Amino acid sequence: MKVTLMILAKNEIEGLRVELPKIKKEWVDQILLVDSSDDGSAEYATSMGCEVYRQKRPGLRAAYQESWPLIKGDYVITYSPDGNSPSEYIPELVHEIKKGYDMVIGSRYYNGNIKSEDDTIITAFGNRLFRTVINGLFKFNYTDPMTIYRIYKKDLFYQLGLHLDSTYLPFEKMYFTKIGVEPILSTRFAKEKLNFSEIYCREPVRIGGTKKLQVIRWGLAYMTQIFYERIR
Repeated sequence: MKVTLMILAKNEIEGLRVELPKIKKEWVDQILLVDSSDDGSAEYATSMGCEVYRQKRPGLRAAYQESWPLIKGDYVITYSPDGNSPSEYIPELVHEIKKGYDMVIGSRYYNGNIKSEDDTIITAFGNRLFRTVINGLFKFNYTDPMTIYRIYKKDLFYQLGLHLDSTYLPFEKMYFTKIGVEPILSTRFAKEKLNFSEIYCREPVRIGGTKKLQVIRWGLAYMTQIFYERIR
C-alpha cells in the first residue's frame, strides 16, 4: 500500500519550519502541500522536497477537491502544519491502517482524554457536542469526529460524495462561509457503518500564524449538514 501525506497550508511557514524537518521520507510515499499562502510556505516546502499544488479556489473543501486527483497513494493522511498535528504520530497511523480499517482517526480525546492543549472553552464544548450528536444520530462510537489528523482510503473521498460541490454548497450559502470536509466525512462514514479505529494523538498549541476557525458560522453549517444527513 502507498500513503500520501497531504498538508494543507495557508500562511503556516512557522509551523512548517518546525514540523517538516521531522517527517522522514520513508514514512510515506508522497508528501503533497496544498497551498494558498503568501508567506513563503510553498517555496519552503519545495526546498524540502515536497510536491506543491497552488490552490485556485478559496476554502478548505476546495483544497481537497482540487488536489485529490494528484494523490498517488492508496491511503491519505490529512495533516495540519500549524503544530496541532505532531508529525511523530504518522508511523503509528500508517501501522494502524494496515490492520484493514477504512479510516484511522488521530483522536485528541482517545482513551478518556477530555481536553486538547489547544482547546478553548468554546472549542472543547463544540467538539463534545458534535461527537455526541454524530454518535447519537448514527449509532457510532467516535471520540473525535472533527479532527483533520486522520488516514483513510483515497477512494472514500469519491465513495462518500466529498468531491461534489452539492455536498457543501447549500450550507455554505445558508451561512455565508466556506466549510471543510471532516464533519461530513465522519458523518457519512458513520452512516455507512464503515470500519474504523482511533489512536491517541495529542494536540499541542498551534505554532505561529492565526487561527482560521469561524466558530459560529462553521458550527451552524456543520450541525445543519449533520441533521440533514440523518433525514436524507
